[in-house]
Amino acid sequence: MDIEHIYTVPLGGAKAVPRWRRSKRAMEELKAFLSRNMKAPVDKIKIDNGLNEVIWARSNEKPPLQVRVKAVKFEDGGVEAEFAGDR
Repeated sequence: MDIEHIYTVPLGGAKAVPRWRRSKRAMEELKAFLSRNMKAPVDKIKIDNGLNEVIWARSNEKPPLQVRVKAVKFEDGGVEAEFAGDR
């Protein structure tokens, strides 16, 4: 049975690193958040292309401060995350 959740993921911690590294850090924070809340290892989390484009839309220096994510955990322990907003 698949488990599905919708989260608002805070990405404000990405502001603590230099500007040229912020979107990469936001992706790491997103994976860490999903790993913690969906109880799955980080290497089993897959980020949808649409969610990736939302985080990288304003280049590497200005990722969003938060993002709505729909996460689905499968029986094999894998997690897929996709953008749940309206952009």
